[in-house]
Amino acid sequence: MSARRSLVWLGLTPEPERELPTAVAALRAPEDGSPPPALVTAERHRVERLVLRGTQRGWLRYLGEVTDLVVEAAAGSGTADPRAALVAGEVVLDHHRMLIGLPGTGYARTATQRRDLERALGLLRARRTPARTGHHQHRSTV
Repeated sequence: MSARRSLVWLGLTPEPERELPTAVAALRAPEDGSPPPALVTAERHRVERLVLRGTQRGWLRYLGEVTDLVVEAAAGSGTADPRAALVAGEVVLDHHRMLIGLPGTGYARTATQRRDLERALGLLRARRTPARTGHHQHRSTV
């Protein structure tokens, strides 16, 4: 490891390491239920390699792949589990928002992903909350 290699990105949050492998495996898996354990294990190893030996650039590339999976699931294309997409999308969006506090260009580089994730999460959340019929909220004009 180079003495010049910045490791500050590793201290953002542990949620991606904990929550993404299972959620991403579910997004990559066929629709027939839970992802195969081998797929979860492979995803966990990939995340571990990125965290232990990777760079911020490689990590952000991986999170870009996850963003694409979430956006696809939100669009209703494919057979992805919308619950897994919601978990993965929230984790990546939170991560990307925290990049604002780090030196470098990570926050600017993820602007499009943040926008896409916000839209996708809105669609996924709307699917989870059935529309109420006959009930309207009125805003006060005071």
